Amino acid sequence: MTYARKFQRIDAATAMQLLTRDNVLVLDSRDPANFELAHIDNAHRLSSENLDPLLIGTPKATPILLYCYHGNASQTYGQMFSDFGFAEVYSLDGGFAAWQRIQAKKAPTTLSARLAQWLLDHSYPLDDLNAVAEYGMTPLMRASKEGQISIVFDLMQAGAPPDTTNSDGNNALWLACVGANIDTIDLLIRAGIPLNHQNDNGASCLMYAASTGKHAVVEKLLALGADPTLKTLDDFSALDMAATIECLRLLRNVEKELLQAVN
Repeated sequence: MTYARKFQRIDAATAMQLLTRDNVLVLDSRDPANFELAHIDNAHRLSSENLDPLLIGTPKATPILLYCYHGNASQTYGQMFSDFGFAEVYSLDGGFAAWQRIQAKKAPTTLSARLAQWLLDHSYPLDDLNAVAEYGMTPLMRASKEGQISIVFDLMQAGAPPDTTNSDGNNALWLACVGANIDTIDLLIRAGIPLNHQNDNGASCLMYAASTGKHAVVEKLLALGADPTLKTLDDFSALDMAATIECLRLLRNVEKELLQAVN
């Protein structure tokens, strides 16, 4: 009687020891977006398109480490590789989430424990504070949009670049304005983020806030020195774009003050 080979389930600490060997093939079965954002070093993405070539073409003596999100799908794949005659097949219990938890304990000393965990929870790597997710969103942009002021502070302290822009040319201050996070806006500007930065269309944060009727944001930006005279590529100013009476009043008051100063 012959018995089917059985893959082994291992925890993240054992997986780290396994990866000290040079010949381990690491396969990640998560979706492409999450794989691109963060994965175990030297891992290859496993999909339905390359499963058969890997099963057939990989030498059977090659140790295989499989992981997914939480350790379920990798067990299914683990049995497949075992059934195909691979001598060493391992499935990571807890998946990439477990791997991230153990990596948090190895975070660079420049990162606070709070920041390291936040980065891992949001699938950002620990060694690149300028890593981008969907829509070019860096950790600083995401934390700013969400109003996570303590994380914004930790990111700035750890050296996150304040002037990075996304695919539309918007910086973290723009995202803070989207979230209407007044304290975060104040922190970013005082930390040196460009207040009057204009995106690919020539729009500034003040223009965005005025056009969306965020009068509290408009008031804060003006108080911190935002330039109301800037214009978009289409020659519109923040005043031209004001969407509410409150925004219009704030911008007109500043316009009057500027005229008085000139005269």
